[in-house]
Amino acid sequence: MQDALSTTFAALADPTRRAILARLSSGESSVSDLAKPFAMSAPAITKHLKVLQRAGLISQGRQAQWRPCKLEAQPLREAADWVAQYRQHWEDRLDRLEDYLATLQAPSTEEKP
Repeated sequence: MQDALSTTFAALADPTRRAILARLSSGESSVSDLAKPFAMSAPAITKHLKVLQRAGLISQGRQAQWRPCKLEAQPLREAADWVAQYRQHWEDRLDRLEDYLATLQAPSTEEKP
């Protein structure tokens, strides 16, 4: 069984699924509206939606015949928090590198004869 973070990153690995999430960031949308910009079959879109649902990135409601999809932000927050830990680490390392390079480029305080 995969952990939630791994499932989220696996779902985000596909550009079609990322595009679907981008569209849903503007609000709820029907499956047919989500499928319009893609040159793929309805079953293929449905498979992408199921991956996103299993990852908890979207939910699908039911309003009569309309089954709107909605973005669920919590898994994205968790992924962003995980990435942020490493971002801070690399920013700190780059700051230290910048300081080191500055010391190398600083004029020497010793006088030359």
